Amino acid sequence: MDIKSETRVIGFNDGPFKSFSQKYALLVGVLTRGPEHIDGILSTKIEIDGLDATDKIVKLIKKTKHYGQLRVILLNGITFAGFNVVDIKKLHAETKKPVIAIIRKKPDLKKFRDALRKTQYCKEKLKMVEKAGKIQKIIVKDSEIYVQSTGISLKGIEKLLNLTVKHSLIPEPIRMAHIIASGIVNGESRGRV
Repeated sequence: MDIKSETRVIGFNDGPFKSFSQKYALLVGVLTRGPEHIDGILSTKIEIDGLDATDKIVKLIKKTKHYGQLRVILLNGITFAGFNVVDIKKLHAETKKPVIAIIRKKPDLKKFRDALRKTQYCKEKLKMVEKAGKIQKIIVKDSEIYVQSTGISLKGIEKLLNLTVKHSLIPEPIRMAHIIASGIVNGESRGRV
């Protein structure tokens, strides 16, 4: 894959939710060209602790007018809205786009799996977590970040992340999606990405 300075990527992040008694959470995708030029914003609602995140993201990506120019899908981890797990292999297969899940700090997988086992659809979610593959360390702007990916090489990931990371260790499309989702839900964006 040829990564250029203005490669179009989309980054997804979810909005906050007040309690698990809520049924849905906001999911926002920001499509950028390079680290800062926004070409589009997509949004949907996904079930908290549900099993619909993968299908909703596929639907958003396939229907966007930017589908043909879109090169990579970036996710803020593989879970949204609590434990609504994204099947990154299915997302890649159905959109024909590489997928990179960004993880700021190396997770405690035992704690993660233990928490996941307490949710509905836990067997399906655990399978998706296993399918996501090994968590790999990447150096971005002289700092460590972790990724799970499909459809792209580690060299391609490093190049893309070094192009899209500007104000933090999180790529700008994901950071922007967080700011937008948080601002819509809370009236003002808050917290770190």
